[in-house]
Amino acid sequence: MADDSRVAFLKWCLPRLGLRWSGYRKVRGLVGKRLNRRLAELGLADLSAYRTFLIGEPAEWARLEAMCRVPISRFYRDRAVFDAIGGQLLPEAAAAAAARGDNAVKCWSAGCASGEEPYTLVMVWRFCVAQDWPTLGFTVIATDAENMMIERAKAACYARSSLKDLPPQWVEQAFTRCGPLFCLERGIREGVQFELQDIRRLMPDGPFDLILCRNLAFTYFDDALQCRISDQLRESLRRGGFLVLGTHEALPGEVGGFTRISLNLPLYRRKPSGSKGS
Repeated sequence: MADDSRVAFLKWCLPRLGLRWSGYRKVRGLVGKRLNRRLAELGLADLSAYRTFLIGEPAEWARLEAMCRVPISRFYRDRAVFDAIGGQLLPEAAAAAAARGDNAVKCWSAGCASGEEPYTLVMVWRFCVAQDWPTLGFTVIATDAENMMIERAKAACYARSSLKDLPPQWVEQAFTRCGPLFCLERGIREGVQFELQDIRRLMPDGPFDLILCRNLAFTYFDDALQCRISDQLRESLRRGGFLVLGTHEALPGEVGGFTRISLNLPLYRRKPSGSKGS
């Protein structure tokens, strides 16, 4: 498949899926491999033939949309972000929860892929924060649109390469070697509840103290969908709660109700009640 034909096809189909081409520049090769496999399954010669097929088979669009999902993850991905979560965001969320009389800090990992992000949150809480808040619980809801990803996350066994950014002592304390894989101990597994959900259609019940929505909506979704998702994320957060995006992402400029709390990291706080623009 020539790159120019692949680019032309993606520029044609992505807007029809509520996605944007700019998010796919660097991963178009991955999507192209999936498209090649699908062409072979259907016995189609090229993307022009597939385009004709899509026009005549509306049900195929769901299959195409699934091929455009890019689940890339590892533990402690973007170290500075998780350092800030453990050093600032979770301690502040814990203090606010205790002041309200709540019994737990509640988090949501949106687009959790195979579970590395939500499990990292549990480890950050356990190893960096929990000792200062021994009476507080910690819950994580993790959602993804791919059932295969959810099942991998529940299995909680990973290749060594997925753990490379974790502090070595965390690997020793939280994982057991199982042949070529490293499997999480039960206490950390039980700290995450996984749900099959597409953020564009459904969100878990909040309110949450912390939401991670990284390398998903604000990379791949089109502008209109980003604005809608931003509004829904805001309403899913407690006032004063935190939203974390991917390192190269930002909220759309027209979205209100948030304050960016870091110049260098994509960390936002929902404005407290009574704040201008809240």
